[in-house]
Amino acid sequence: MRLPSRLVAVVSAAVLTSGGAVLATAPTAAAASIPSACQYQWNTPHNARTTAGVNFRTGPSTGYTSLGILTKGTTFTHYCLAYPKGTNWAWGKVTSGANKGKTGWVAYSYLNL
Repeated sequence: MRLPSRLVAVVSAAVLTSGGAVLATAPTAAAASIPSACQYQWNTPHNARTTAGVNFRTGPSTGYTSLGILTKGTTFTHYCLAYPKGTNWAWGKVTSGANKGKTGWVAYSYLNL
């Protein structure tokens, strides 16, 4: 049974004020927004650098729109992989460079962990 978030907040506050403990089970913000195209999700995000200039895309294939180019050495934190048509694609967030803070897809072969 799924409880309304307000009810959970009220019950949690009551437990805490009575000296109890509450365990948070909500997913992290990054995990909550992982796309459905992901077929494998890491337990912890992986940090990588691009090995060459590579398109940063809206989806896991060259058929999706490019959001821009990530230059060689751009840092990228990826949370999951997709394998459409036998090609590996990583979804994550750009952590340096012109597209810093944006999320999208990068061909996995252009990432160096």
